[in-house]
Amino acid sequence: MLDINLIRSNPDFVRDALKKREYDVDFSELLSWDARRRALMTENENLKALRNKKSKEIPMLKKQGLDATEALNALKEISDRITEMDQEQSALEEKINKFVLALPNLPADDVVAGGKENNRVIKTFGEKPVLPANAKNHVDLCTSLGLIDYERGVKMGGNGYWLYTGEGAKLEWALLNYFITEHIKDGYTFMLPPHLLTYECGLTAGQFPKFEEDVFRLTEEGFHFLLPTAETALINLYRGEILNEADLPKRLFAYTPCYRREAGTYRASERGMIRGHQFNKVEMFGYTRPEDSDAMLQELIGKACRLVEGLGLHYQLSKLAAGDCSASMATTYDIELWIPSMNEYKECSSVSNAKDYQARRGNIRFRRADTKKIEYVHTLNGSGLATSRLLPAIVEQFQQEDGSVIVPEALRPFYGKDVITRP
Repeated sequence: MLDINLIRSNPDFVRDALKKREYDVDFSELLSWDARRRALMTENENLKALRNKKSKEIPMLKKQGLDATEALNALKEISDRITEMDQEQSALEEKINKFVLALPNLPADDVVAGGKENNRVIKTFGEKPVLPANAKNHVDLCTSLGLIDYERGVKMGGNGYWLYTGEGAKLEWALLNYFITEHIKDGYTFMLPPHLLTYECGLTAGQFPKFEEDVFRLTEEGFHFLLPTAETALINLYRGEILNEADLPKRLFAYTPCYRREAGTYRASERGMIRGHQFNKVEMFGYTRPEDSDAMLQELIGKACRLVEGLGLHYQLSKLAAGDCSASMATTYDIELWIPSMNEYKECSSVSNAKDYQARRGNIRFRRADTKKIEYVHTLNGSGLATSRLLPAIVEQFQQEDGSVIVPEALRPFYGKDVITRP
């Protein structure tokens, strides 16, 4: 969430920054609530001091044999007023909190304004592959090679689901093993978080309250939901805690399936595994000091790029415009794979810096070693990687004229074969 002190002291700056996201906001009502709340706090403190003083006078009056009725009545009036003010203050705090929680993060200074039309490609790896004359799309390839059973996946789960089978399940697991092995080599801590999360997890991540309807909610009482990404779990690892500066940065990664209510009609261009309700992903996550978060962002981008390059896939790296970044993120870079049959690039990894936005929501802080000052951490995340678009890119970019597919060299130790052939 945004710092209410920043909004209070410089509302024009915050409003102009949010306009880069094409997000218009009027702070006049919020500032009015905030001014009233602070006035109530001051008045309340004075009344409570007066109540304490009056409370001490009553026993003295009684001890002296004097009538304390007037003092008791005055004390009751003060107490009633304090109760009224506490209730008004609580109501104002709830409105202020609801307003601020709904605000998106401020874009970083170097992020351009506008929507996805202003996204900028900053790097391209490899060349578009030259495909055989009889090249197929990934759905036909995965079906003919016995990798994916789309029909039975839909029969079991409905639209937006697929079934890995035989060699396809092995190839999927080879991808996950490749990612996990590389992250462990880099010294990242492997995590396997719960898949069922509480409402506070979504709130801290910045996905709630706005996107409550986009998750799979499983309980009628309370609010438990299936995680849409491991980021939603990992940001909550230190929720409400104060870390030591010496323990930062923290470099983590997790494997989970991801469950999402993807809206849409599943048109022909998004068939197969391009878009679905459940997919596998390895997620990188970092906690840093504020001054170190830009360096970790570049570290995460480099790691995600190296994983794709290790597979030999053609891709481009794009820096997103403010309006195309998710609400919680100040900066986002997307790694986009070339899918030949679609004649377009599809994102397989987003790497982002939330700065202190999520940490404020989850009250995640650290203590400086020299000054003992307590500050909010910065949090970062990045897909490392999601598989649902990698497998289509692999089979399409590496398909051969005889219908077989060359297995990327990085996967061969885990998959056990150099070529995928028809069963």
